[in-house]
Amino acid sequence: MRDSYINAMNIQKNVIYWMNAVSENLMNAYTPGYQENQVSFKTYLDSAVIDKVEKNPLQGKAVPGTSDSNVFLLGKGYFVIRNEEGKLAYTRYGDFKFDKEGVYKASDGSKVQGYILNDNGEIMAGTKSLDSEAFKKTIEEGGANAVPTTEIKLWIDPDNGKYLGKYEEYEIKDDGILYGKADDGKIQVPIYKLALMNFNNPNELFEFKRGQYLETAYSGKPSIATGEVKSGHVELSNVDLRTNVNKWKLAQKQYDCSGKIMSTYKDLLQSVMDFIN
Repeated sequence: MRDSYINAMNIQKNVIYWMNAVSENLMNAYTPGYQENQVSFKTYLDSAVIDKVEKNPLQGKAVPGTSDSNVFLLGKGYFVIRNEEGKLAYTRYGDFKFDKEGVYKASDGSKVQGYILNDNGEIMAGTKSLDSEAFKKTIEEGGANAVPTTEIKLWIDPDNGKYLGKYEEYEIKDDGILYGKADDGKIQVPIYKLALMNFNNPNELFEFKRGQYLETAYSGKPSIATGEVKSGHVELSNVDLRTNVNKWKLAQKQYDCSGKIMSTYKDLLQSVMDFIN
């Protein structure tokens, strides 16, 4: 016979976990870069049991950033950053800025990764240039054949105050290419391309820091992402406020119902004990 009291107690335990996940979503509904917790359940002996909690990888809304160096990824995928430990990590929160030395960094100091371009906009692998098809092949093959990413740096020449000594300004265009601009924009030279990666199973990335993820055996290897890059914007949370409010109400009802079952069970048990005595 299945014990209704034990089932109700297990339901309450798992519902509390669910409510905590939904509560975090609601508190971060307007937090830039936050990805929604998604809780799935399975049943075991008529009880609700948490199956797993995943991050919703879908895109949030674009909102104006604080600088033209901020970027928003329109579509699936992640920006690539290298943290202080030297590990590659992945994020959708493009709150990037150039530091005083001209290094393009995330807000926590991680270095944004990209590829060096030649004047024709081709990616450089050492001294060899690669067109788009050749570059895609190196990423697909991976390993030693993959083109390594590099930090993006726009140092300012102290003698003339120009980026890299020759550009008056820069612009990050929709294809993720950073251009140096001179002569009032008449000269535009491709310098770097932002690295954009995606995964076969992004839900299995490991979130080691808020909004930053590491590759795992279950996420698969990174592959080229094809989203567009919008400069001057960042991604807002992808939390659906109305849906999460409804989930909270449903969780509260389940918690209350299981509580009533436990209370009724205890009252019945007490009645039996009183009758025996």
